[in-house]
Amino acid sequence: MRNVVKGWSPRSAATTLAIVLAVGGIAAFVVGYANRRMPPPRPSAAAAGRITPTTAPALRSTSTARPTASTRPATPSAATRFGRLPISISIPSIGVQSPIVGLGLNADGTVEVPSSFHEAGWYRYGVEPGQNGPSVYLGHVDSTSGPGVFYRLGALRPGDHVVIQRADGRLVTFVITGVRQYSKTAFPTLDVYADTAVPTIRLVTCGGAFDSATHHYLSNIVAFGQLA
Repeated sequence: MRNVVKGWSPRSAATTLAIVLAVGGIAAFVVGYANRRMPPPRPSAAAAGRITPTTAPALRSTSTARPTASTRPATPSAATRFGRLPISISIPSIGVQSPIVGLGLNADGTVEVPSSFHEAGWYRYGVEPGQNGPSVYLGHVDSTSGPGVFYRLGALRPGDHVVIQRADGRLVTFVITGVRQYSKTAFPTLDVYADTAVPTIRLVTCGGAFDSATHHYLSNIVAFGQLA
């Protein structure tokens, strides 16, 4: 699974962006599992719901805008931030229970993805769960051996809960507000990464049609949520 959204400096993901780029989406490479007998669920029109507005509407029309110092959140102390780090994710409605690994940037500026198909990853240059802004999590949909951690992400519905456990022991619960499918050529970069005035969550995986010639899914599934 490979993300082609260009990167940005630490903590600016939540203020963004930097990633208002023409390439825009997560082009995740995944080899579909044998026979493809059970394609991953796709979100229904009824699940589209709503997306928490970002606080950077002026950036939507340009790919050159950059956040200013006044719009960036204050950097917390190392000890404070360590306590806020997510260590596990639970999504009861779709049977997800997984540890969380930290994700940074590849050498080419793209966002890393988990090395394991069975673990979710948190974009560590973004926002910790429970803080204002989007806390972003990525996971594989499947592999040659079977479903991945976010295989059933498209089956989420508004009202479902996502529970993140932090290193300080706190459980942060989000409620899903919308689940949508996007072509990888039209990934909603700002809606996923741009700042929000309240704590929000974004869960991202591959989905839609699978191209057996290129071994790529052609779309992404994105679930949006807000602090419960």
